[in-house]
Amino acid sequence: MRRVVLLSSAAVVLPGSARNPIARQHRAVESALEESGLSWTFIRPGMFATNTLWWWSRPIRNGAAVRLPYPEAMTAPVSERDMAALAVTALTEPGHGRQAYTVYGPQALTLREQVEHIGAALGRRIPIEEVTPEQARAELSEVMPAMGVEAIMGAWAAGTTAAPETSTIVEKLTGRPAQTFAAWARDHAADFRA
Repeated sequence: MRRVVLLSSAAVVLPGSARNPIARQHRAVESALEESGLSWTFIRPGMFATNTLWWWSRPIRNGAAVRLPYPEAMTAPVSERDMAALAVTALTEPGHGRQAYTVYGPQALTLREQVEHIGAALGRRIPIEEVTPEQARAELSEVMPAMGVEAIMGAWAAGTTAAPETSTIVEKLTGRPAQTFAAWARDHAADFRA
C-alpha cells in the first residue's frame, strides 16, 4: 500500500479550530487524504523552533535587542529534526497508517529563555526589549503573512496564562529523545551570526 505523511498543524485540534484559517487549510488537506484511499499519517506540530529564525535572526545578527510583546510567555518549540524523524518512522515502519500525531517540543520555555539559549549558543548575551502587542504585530508582519502573525500573537498571548503542552511522542515512536531548544539553538548558531 502507498503511504503518505502530511506535515499538518496542531491548530486543527485546538479549541476554536473552525475559526482558525491555518487550521481550516490544514484540515482541508487532511480530509482529502482521508478520502484518498492512501495509507496516511498526519504529523501535527505546534510551534516550530525554526520560526525563531524568522522573528529574531535579523536583530540578533545585527547586535540589536530582540523585541518581544510577552517575554515571559511560554511555548514548547518542536525541532524540524524531530518532525522529519517522525515522518521517516511513519513511512518506513508498520503501524502508522491512519494515525495523527500531535507533537510539541519536550519542554516549555519562556520566550526570554529561548532567546537566552540562542545567546548561550552564540557565546553572548542578547538584549530583550519589551514592546506592545501592536508593535510586535507590525514587526512580525514584515516577515510573515497576516494569518501567521495572528496565530503567533495568539499563541504568545495564550502562553502568558497557561503552560503549553509538551509531548513525548518523538521518543515513543523513534526511540530517541526529542531535541531540546538549547540543542536546536547550538545546531543553528550560524544562522544567527552576522
